[in-house]
Amino acid sequence: MTTAATQSSPTTVWKMDPAHSRAEFKIRHMMISNVKGSFSGLSGTLLENTTDHSWSEIDASIDISTLNTGDAQRDTHLKSVDFFHQEQHPAMTFKSTTVEKKGNEEYSVTGDLTIHGITKVVTFAVEGPSAPGKDPYGNTRIGLSATTKINRKDFGLTWNAALETGGVLVGEDVQIVLDVQFIRA
Repeated sequence: MTTAATQSSPTTVWKMDPAHSRAEFKIRHMMISNVKGSFSGLSGTLLENTTDHSWSEIDASIDISTLNTGDAQRDTHLKSVDFFHQEQHPAMTFKSTTVEKKGNEEYSVTGDLTIHGITKVVTFAVEGPSAPGKDPYGNTRIGLSATTKINRKDFGLTWNAALETGGVLVGEDVQIVLDVQFIRA
């Protein structure tokens, strides 16, 4: 993407609505079941090129302090130096580099995902954005969903514990699901 090409095309600026946006994850626990968790502290901007979505850009951030797995002790451990090290890395970020149309309202969005201070290229399968709609307060909104799978060890999240029966306490693959609403800026 070049800035000149983006600026010469009609672009709509959308701000992420944190009250109506959520990031969820799922990971294998003890090799027998999945544990789910979520983050509610999402923020970011979508620069939507209204004539050619391939020129659109997204820049997003998730506040690690909003982590919730339904278990306070586990949440504290995940925020510690063993995993996210929230004190040193208070947010994870994503900045798109490529947007590719895959079908009707389906896109492949590739970009730089930074977790725990480590940046890797990740691709999200995106459904949306939806058609714009007005809320009861006169704001114009759109929504989208995005999914991907990462290996947590690629981002330096390597803590684990061996089980007596063999195997490990925490799986490596993490499924990520984002449901996001944006408000026209």
